[in-house]
Amino acid sequence: MTIDITNFRHKMIEQQIRPWRVTDLQVLETLNIIKRENFATEAQLPLVFSDIFLPILDTAEVMLEPKIEARVLQALKPNGHDLVLEIGTGSGYMAALLAYFAKSVTTIERLPELADFAITNLNKCRIPNVKVEVGDGSEGWKVGGNSAYDIICVSGGLKEVPTSLKEQLTIGGRLLAFVGEAPLMSAVLITRLSHDYFQSQSVFETLVPRLVSVESQKEVFEF
Repeated sequence: MTIDITNFRHKMIEQQIRPWRVTDLQVLETLNIIKRENFATEAQLPLVFSDIFLPILDTAEVMLEPKIEARVLQALKPNGHDLVLEIGTGSGYMAALLAYFAKSVTTIERLPELADFAITNLNKCRIPNVKVEVGDGSEGWKVGGNSAYDIICVSGGLKEVPTSLKEQLTIGGRLLAFVGEAPLMSAVLITRLSHDYFQSQSVFETLVPRLVSVESQKEVFEF
C-alpha cells in the first residue's frame, strides 16, 4: 500500500492541530520540516499522523498525540539562544521540534534502547544540536557541567512538579509539565520570575501517560 505522506501530513495539521488552537505559523511550518514519520517504525507509517498515542518500539512509552506535541511547542517555542532540557526522550521527535528553534537540547531517557532509537532518528534527520542522555531526569539533570536551562519540557505526566526541577530554570525560564492524575491532567506552564518566585498557568487540559521514574516504579512495587 502506498501512503500519500504529504496529504496525510496536511490533514493532520489542518484537521487535528489547527482546530486545537495552534495558530503560530512557525510552529505549523516546523511540523512540515521535522517529519514525524522519521521518528516511528516503518510498520507504523499508516498510523503516524493519527490522533492517537503511538507506541514506541516494544515498550510502554508512546509518542504523544500530534496536537499535544504542537501545543507544547507553541507554549514553549525556544529562541536561538535558549538551552533546553527535555525529560522523557521517547522517539526523539519532541526534542527535534524544540531543537529547530533552540540553541541546544539535552534530552533524558531512562531506557537505553529508546535512547539509541532516538539517536538513530535524530542522526537520520541530521539534527546536530540534540544530546541524548540515559538516566532518570524526573528530579532534574545536572550532568555535564550545566545545571540551568531556559526551557524545560516534561514529556509525561507528574503528580506535581518537583522543586528540584523548577530550580534548574534560569530567571525568566519556562517549564511545561502535565500535572495531575486520571481522568484529567493540566498542561501547566511555569515561569521563573525571580530566585524564589514562580508563576504557574494552565495552558490546556488533557491526559497523557505518567512519566516513569525510579520513584514512580517504587510506588508500583511497594505493598
